[in-house]
Order: sequence, then C-alpha cells, then structure tokens
Amino acid sequence: MYTVLITGGTGMIGKTLTKALLEKDYNVIILSRQPEKQTVATSKLIYAGWNIPNQTVDKEAIAKSDYIIHLAGAGIADKRWTKKRKQEIVDSRVKSGELLVKTLKENANNVKAVISASAIGWYLNPSPSSGSGEGSRLRKLEETDPPANDFLGQTCKQWEECLDPVIQLNKRLVKIRTGIVLSNDGGALPEFIKPLRFGISNGKQIISWIHIEDLVRIYIAAIENDNMSGVYNAVAPVPVSNKELVVQLAKIKRGSFYVPIHVPSFILKLILGEMSIEVLKSVNVSCDKIHLTGFIFLYPSLQSALKQLAK
Repeated sequence: MYTVLITGGTGMIGKTLTKALLEKDYNVIILSRQPEKQTVATSKLIYAGWNIPNQTVDKEAIAKSDYIIHLAGAGIADKRWTKKRKQEIVDSRVKSGELLVKTLKENANNVKAVISASAIGWYLNPSPSSGSGEGSRLRKLEETDPPANDFLGQTCKQWEECLDPVIQLNKRLVKIRTGIVLSNDGGALPEFIKPLRFGISNGKQIISWIHIEDLVRIYIAAIENDNMSGVYNAVAPVPVSNKELVVQLAKIKRGSFYVPIHVPSFILKLILGEMSIEVLKSVNVSCDKIHLTGFIFLYPSLQSALKQLAK
C-alpha cells in the first residue's frame, strides 16, 4: 500500500487524517521535531525527524513516501499577533514548505503528489451581491480570486507560492484552502462555544466552515484522484452567519431559549488587536470546484454537522 508522509501530523487535522489513512490501510510517516519522544508508532505508523530552522529532514522518510501532505504551521489564533508572532506564523509555513521542495529537488524519490494546506484567509472581504439570505449578501469567492492585502492574505500567498516549484519536478500539486473547521477535538469549535457561557455572539459576519470528517475526506480524495491539481476551497456548501452558528450551538449546549447578545467590533479590537480583522471578516466561499471532482459532502448543512458532533 502507498505511504503518506504528513507534516503537522500531531495537530488536530493531522491526527484525524492519520487515523483515516490507517483505516484505509495506508502507511503513514509523521515528521516531528522530536520523533524519539513519540510513543504510538506501529508497523503502519512511524515518526521521522525534521528541523525547520536548520533546514534538515530525514531523507529516508522522503525516499519511502509516495505522497506528502503538508499541514505544518503555527496556530493562527493561539497567541496575540505581535510582530514576532506574525513572523513565526509565516516562517512555520513558508520555511517548512521550502525545506520540502529543497529535499525533493536534491534527493531521489518516488513522491507522486504534494498536497498542502492553505486557508480561506487568502480572500478579501467581497462586495455585496443581490439576493436573499445571509450568505447571498456576499459574492461567492472562487479559487481564481486574488489574495487579500492583509496579513493572512499575504501569508497564504507566500504559503502557496513556496510549493509551486513542485510542479517543475513533474509532481502533482494540490492546495486546500480550508474554512473554519468544526471538530470536537480542537480547531475553531471550542472558540465559538466559549461565548455561550455569557450569552454572546460576535455579529452577522458570514462564516465558511467545514466538518473535520469532510475535510479529511478531501485530503484523501486529493491523494486518490489523479485529476485533482491546483487550488480547491474546502468549505461546506452552505455558509452561515456567526449569529446562526452560535445560536445553533447554544441550542445544543444550553437549550433552545438562548438569546445572543452582540459584541461591538471595537471591543473585539481591544481584546484581540490585529487578529480582530480576521474575526470580523465576512467571506462566502464557493465549493463548486471540489463538487465538480465528484466529491460529496457528508455534512453539507450546519445542522447535520453539529448534530453529528453533539453525539
């Protein structure tokens, strides 16, 4: 069976993806800064070392790999965006991508495709469009739309561009621009649940989201579908307002009589600093391109996703 090498394999997405790959009988290699400290290795799952600042990686791990899935990157919302933290966010993505490209260039390998994470932070707030409903007020953003000039937009641009040389190596390159991931094991969902203690919602901005299981299935589709290449948005078909998401969560967590209270944007700016730009951003992202590959979402609606997570 094929071997998949994963960077960022110990994160929330990486763990879920690893489990799914092992269930499909893939072999998995996870790159780690301290592989000797990992205790869950098996005959199908092994750990190998890499050091991004020193630009070194276990070359044998690359030689054994048929596919690379690049998820590595410092958490966007883990800390306040100081100048130092912003540089860490960029470097953890770009320098790790450059290391993979350099290693593939300089060493014999059988890697067929590189599949890299990206984010819908790429997109700029779009102009309003006609129509009814929360999501229709914003023009749908597609993979061909240019990046925003803000911090995350330019970070995503550098993140994606650093891997482009893979194409010149005659390898398939897929980039997955991911929306807000809903999972019980981390990601954005716990951050949306926190305000429920106080009865707080952040407003009407549109959220393009995806259930963790569907996201993992998109990564596996990118491995197994040789026709997939380029950029794909990983978002569910129906975006929702922040208010709707919080209300639906509240119905699950606190009962159906919950009434959200709006938090003014200036308060969020005081609390979060520059990060508030992303919290307040409204993006209606299209999933039409991934649909055209034949991919079918298991959780196309917020209700279906939250119902499954509530179990």
